[in-house]
Amino acid sequence: MRNLKAIQTITAILCMLLSMLHPTSAKAQAKVADKEIIGVWVMTSMKYDGENKEYINGSYSQVKVYRANGEYACAEICRDRGKCYVLPHEWGTYSLVGGKYTEMGRDAGTIGWKSKTRFEGRWKNRNDKWKKVIDFPESLTQHIVDKCKAYQSSPESMQKLMNKYIFDDK
Repeated sequence: MRNLKAIQTITAILCMLLSMLHPTSAKAQAKVADKEIIGVWVMTSMKYDGENKEYINGSYSQVKVYRANGEYACAEICRDRGKCYVLPHEWGTYSLVGGKYTEMGRDAGTIGWKSKTRFEGRWKNRNDKWKKVIDFPESLTQHIVDKCKAYQSSPESMQKLMNKYIFDDK
């Protein structure tokens, strides 16, 4: 196991050195302006490290909405027996400045732009691919954003009332 890790490390270093010596052999990062993220993105691939299983299929995907004012919404879209469901993930803010990207104020990362309409990203132990949908209907975009907004935590005053009247906290 130790030798395998050493071989993997040496291989990674050699690949990096070769790509620096021969820049044409390395995949070039697309030059995309920060404003290009504005719009609706649909996930086209989601794979976890160590697995060959593709999670995006005819019954499951994810959608992200980025607006010019910094508003961000993310939802899972599921289909069961022909009926679609929006499962809100989160709604809040994003920032993309100088290629550095962050959602909800979390640690910034870099987006792996492939073109103006495709990017790849990594979240924890998962590799995702996204495509921009240029003709996504505004009514559907707003529906997804509204669902994500409604899914937010209740304010503290409502939290206290729910705890008191539903869970009998004194």
